[in-house]
Amino acid sequence: MITVEHQDDLTIVGVFGELVLADYRQFEQEVLQQLQTLGRVNLLIDLRAMLAYTLDVALEDVKFTRGHAAAVGRIAIVSDRVWAKWTVFLSQLFINSELRGFDAETAARLYELMSVYQH
Repeated sequence: MITVEHQDDLTIVGVFGELVLADYRQFEQEVLQQLQTLGRVNLLIDLRAMLAYTLDVALEDVKFTRGHAAAVGRIAIVSDRVWAKWTVFLSQLFINSELRGFDAETAARLYELMSVYQH
């Protein structure tokens, strides 16, 4: 299951349980709508409650990320799991966005808030 909330140019995503392709497609639609409206978007993605994701989600993520990398500003990933930290590290090789991993949502929100004041 996925939840998506928008606060100005920040899109906040929460993932719960197993992330499946239908959930990821909902995320894509939400981001594309924000990009159409704002031209650029920052993301805060909370993966602390995510248990797993399917292979088709991983492949779709690579495709979507590569296709829209220039339109996404900062990306904050919240997770206390080691695999998520490795994902952040590896993703930086493929995108131009500023991407950081956090253990706590508060730190991730401060990171995103800083981008507002730097522009």
